[in-house]
Amino acid sequence: MELEEIVELRTMYVFTPPRGQSWGLTFEGFEARLRGRNPDTFIRIDDEGEGPVRGSLMIFGITFDDEILEGFVSLEPEGVSVLDCNGHIAARVALWLRNSVATDDVPVMFNTDWGIEEGMEPTLLPDATRPRIVAALVQHVEATGGLD
Repeated sequence: MELEEIVELRTMYVFTPPRGQSWGLTFEGFEARLRGRNPDTFIRIDDEGEGPVRGSLMIFGITFDDEILEGFVSLEPEGVSVLDCNGHIAARVALWLRNSVATDDVPVMFNTDWGIEEGMEPTLLPDATRPRIVAALVQHVEATGGLD
């Protein structure tokens, strides 16, 4: 599969702090950052814990490159996931998280639905420009082995 085909594949991207570290993520703080981008963004708190993560979740909508995405925030384990996302948009999400959500001293890790299914550990998001982040995301997708 060619690079441009791989980067267009859609999956869930999961962004977390490194194990044992925290961004100090709260639903209120994340909502404020979302509303700073778009005051009318969709946000809902699900206290039932139904879905891919047990416990309370914040379900949200966010727009990048004129595409509305849905995601969720979990406080335990701490992280932000964006559903049905390609590598280009995932890189934009990752940069926004690194610059607006994560604390300066705690990096962003990433994984995908496919990586999680394969038992892969989260990968450190490179402290780099968007093209280098896209390359890291593509390398991860290739490593999941699901392209055959």
